[in-house]
Amino acid sequence: MDPLDLVNLRPLMETTTGSPDTIVGLLDGPVAINHPDLAAESITQLPGRPRGGCAQTSSAACLHGTFTAGILSAKRDSSAPAICPECSLVVRPIFKETTRGREEMPSATPTELAEAIVECVEAGARVLNLSVAFAHPSFLGERELEEALEYAGQMEVITVAAAGNQGTLGSSAIIRHPWVIPVAACSSQARPHSLSNLGSSIGRRGLMAPGEDVRSLGAEGEPYRAGGTSVAAPFVTGAIALLWSIFPAASAAEVKSAVLRGATGRRRTTIVPPLLHAWTAYQVMAAEYARR
Repeated sequence: MDPLDLVNLRPLMETTTGSPDTIVGLLDGPVAINHPDLAAESITQLPGRPRGGCAQTSSAACLHGTFTAGILSAKRDSSAPAICPECSLVVRPIFKETTRGREEMPSATPTELAEAIVECVEAGARVLNLSVAFAHPSFLGERELEEALEYAGQMEVITVAAAGNQGTLGSSAIIRHPWVIPVAACSSQARPHSLSNLGSSIGRRGLMAPGEDVRSLGAEGEPYRAGGTSVAAPFVTGAIALLWSIFPAASAAEVKSAVLRGATGRRRTTIVPPLLHAWTAYQVMAAEYARR
């Protein structure tokens, strides 16, 4: 099944292409801004290390950042999902470019991620997309990361984070945080992907989204296919951005509640989260606003 149909995003995408007032923070690799299929006029690059644009289009960091940006901000007639091209995308790179190519998953430290979260929040982001792996998982820097996530929540920012691709049960400082929506990957048949991490925090507060053979933008111009939780997360981020574009006065708690309540399948005390259902989330919010 088409990834957009799997999570019922098409009706929501037909309702809106997003609003420039809805700012999405992309904490990822640098983005090939000059890609002809990107809605480049909607993309802003925050200063940081490394720089926002790609120095090496063949690097894993550039490929990862451009692929994720394509899911969110590609032009609607492109080969990518192109969920919210009219939303404002703020790119804050946290992955360094190397010459190792596509086989190497880019990563960052908790401290680097914490700094990037604060910068995106201060730049006005309403939702953050974290398709992130840690270079050396440890307790070092976790305190700063927890404080940054807490700051984002207090500032009415929703954080969406990939659950991880180790195929294990467990969590991390990101996934355990109560302000975060963790995202597991599913197959085209809506079953948990074999590589996707699962766990109690993910099952209680998370969602599943497409993470198998998804097509988006390659950094060097050609379409590219990828999978995993890093791919799944921006489907949830994009749905939230569209909802906020339609209901700009909604609080973070209202948007988050609608997305979680609208998920397909009853939420149980389990390690497997329900599937995102974007159109039902819209109906939940529309019904709420109709009563006001």
